[in-house]
Amino acid sequence: MRVEIWSDVVCPWCYVGTRRFEQAVERLGDEADIEVVHRAFELDPTVPAGGMDLAGYLARKFGGADRLHQVRDRLDHAAADLDIDFRWDGKRRVNTFDAHRLTAWALDAAGAPPQHALHQRLFRAYFTDNLDVAEHGVLARLAVEVGLDADAAAEVLATGGYADTVRAEELRAAELDIHAVPTFVIEDRWAIPGAQDVDTFAELLERARERLAPLTVGAPSAAPAPSPAGSAGAADAAGGGADPDADCDDGSCAV
Repeated sequence: MRVEIWSDVVCPWCYVGTRRFEQAVERLGDEADIEVVHRAFELDPTVPAGGMDLAGYLARKFGGADRLHQVRDRLDHAAADLDIDFRWDGKRRVNTFDAHRLTAWALDAAGAPPQHALHQRLFRAYFTDNLDVAEHGVLARLAVEVGLDADAAAEVLATGGYADTVRAEELRAAELDIHAVPTFVIEDRWAIPGAQDVDTFAELLERARERLAPLTVGAPSAAPAPSPAGSAGAADAAGGGADPDADCDDGSCAV
């Protein structure tokens, strides 16, 4: 069963959501046979190459420093059980297009597990290590840390490789009516929006697995699956989720 995750590496709820999703997959065990593929979504493609101060950027987006502190408190609380260390001081908002190019290359060059490892390393690099995940040298070094080829990564970054792939994935997100991340799409049929809790992820994955399993003659119908990808009912099926007005609150980040 393939699950495609649309997210951005500077989205804190994407970090939380993918970690919770990992725990749900581990709970289901190897027999669930779940392949995780990451797809590109830029929360703000207009961020300049040099980036900008994150605190000021988010304070303007949320409507003030007090609101920003509330959101960060929620994120810190959510991260406590996930081995995530959000470090907010001195951070800059950076453009993530090149990071998405690198993860698209990782999938093509090495497959889904190395791509997932790179994606998680990018989250930690940005949110904990305070590294510039727009800088090519940093990106190539992170690729090496998860076992990918240094020279190949550097060449992709230098030559603009996989730019068309990233744009195509972002266009597909729009076609699927994905406007907030993280969004988890199962077999191109059902969507789970937002950083759901582990129990919800596990329940919905199990429902989908049952629906996809071949039915034997006389067998009872499988349990209901999550709502169709792109459907407005997806949030209800998942017990909450992506709110286009949330702006990195309430379990998702929106454009």
